[in-house]
Amino acid sequence: MPHVLNTRLDPTSDTFRENRDVMNQALADLNEQLTLVRAGGGEHYVKRHRDRGKMLARERIEWLLDRDTAFLELCPMAAWGTQFAVGASIVLGIGVISGVECLITASDPTIKGGASNPYTMRKTFRGSDIAMENRLPTINLVESGGADLPTQGEIFIPGGRMFKDLTNRSAAKMPTVALVFGNSTAGGAYIPGMCDYVVMIDQRSKVFLGGPPLVKMATGEESDDEELGGAAMHAKVSGLADFFARDEMEAIRIGRDIVYHFNWKKEGPGPTMEADDPLYDPEELLGIASADPKVPFDPREVISRVVDGSRFDEFKPLYGTNLVTGWASIHGYPIGILANHQGVIFSEEAEKATQFIQLANQVNTPLLFLQNTTGYMVGKVYEQGGIIKNGAKMINAVANSSVPHITIILGASYGAGNYGMCGRAYNPRFLFAWPSARSSVMGAAQLAGVLSIVARQNAASRGVEFDEEANENIRKMVEDQILAEEKPFFLSARLYDDGIIDPRDTRTILGICLSVVDNTACSGGEGYGVFRM
Repeated sequence: MPHVLNTRLDPTSDTFRENRDVMNQALADLNEQLTLVRAGGGEHYVKRHRDRGKMLARERIEWLLDRDTAFLELCPMAAWGTQFAVGASIVLGIGVISGVECLITASDPTIKGGASNPYTMRKTFRGSDIAMENRLPTINLVESGGADLPTQGEIFIPGGRMFKDLTNRSAAKMPTVALVFGNSTAGGAYIPGMCDYVVMIDQRSKVFLGGPPLVKMATGEESDDEELGGAAMHAKVSGLADFFARDEMEAIRIGRDIVYHFNWKKEGPGPTMEADDPLYDPEELLGIASADPKVPFDPREVISRVVDGSRFDEFKPLYGTNLVTGWASIHGYPIGILANHQGVIFSEEAEKATQFIQLANQVNTPLLFLQNTTGYMVGKVYEQGGIIKNGAKMINAVANSSVPHITIILGASYGAGNYGMCGRAYNPRFLFAWPSARSSVMGAAQLAGVLSIVARQNAASRGVEFDEEANENIRKMVEDQILAEEKPFFLSARLYDDGIIDPRDTRTILGICLSVVDNTACSGGEGYGVFRM
């Protein structure tokens, strides 16, 4: 029988309370930013949009989804800290429509008319990748004036991928739908043009390559919006509109009917194990991750509050103990778990991970990576002991594993440990971060210290006096920069994760993700690169 994990967590301890307080403050900061995301373009533009009789982007999504089902919003912090509105002018996520899991994108017309900026493009591409990898139908809720013209130089050339992706998914029998709620102009006109199904709304939808002013300038022709690109014209004359709706609610109803007729079937086996709740309180997840990223914590305390029945069959528990590996299930879906314990990855941990990943591929089981690592061990003894070749085995196994991977960064994610534990560059199906996450090439103090040592050596080699005061100033500046750049908001803004999540939501989010990846057959890899022995 599977082993039930015991807990050693003491919720009354000072350490737990300190961890929980720091986490709660981080969550308050996150919720403050998410409130800005939900506010769209602000009170003035939201009111103007409503005065036109239109719903907001998230309201349209809510009506589109099946009642009482979840919406997993993705990359909500995109563009944070940039000149663009946090959220990148688009809502992206996964929800259930007529019983079918779909990728949903919705322009936010309260932000510059829904115009696409460079971060909108990145977010859209991330959605395309998720839809293709997980075999998801795509529903586009369109109301956008096209490209943000001041930044067109960053958008125009790479932006063509958006239309290529739509047609690629159609060719792969992943249906695409456009519900056009307002303008879809210029290059944006090709979104409905490339989708399998198009719904337009009377007197609301406007789809044209060039609006009346541009047509007047280019050809001298006089025209109005309706005859040039209105819903009635496209439904009766051009044939671009497949369905003609009287209002937004009818367009949403038609969209749900379209999805209903997909006759969609998942290719995975579905949940095959008992899906009972963990034995321990998920509220306690708030006090597990260390307030100080340099202080390790036992990932079994996380695992026991996330997996079904707190059951976990640990693999090689006495070998490579800085990495916890084993088998469990989440919401009935079997999963293999790799979780960092003491942070540093030695050769033993790398070899253990390599074997475990191969085993998961043999039995077609998805893998969950729980990151809290300072990277691979350095030093003369470890270099001579083969840390490079053993770390390379682990990275080889991660890179060539073909079962679905899901990654959550719980704490530290430094150096090549980020790679070996399936960071963004290794294309996990989904990657989320707790507010306690930190990620960079190395810790801030270590990086600043390395630069200081190099500068001191350079001065000595040139025979010049080393400027201690200047060095301290530079060291502090570099350390402050890295401390800012390793934090979750900075990383999430650049789409290095799919969202910062409340630790208490971890089990639910993993359950949604495992259900999504079950749209594809889970097939383990049959070949790897050369393992350097």
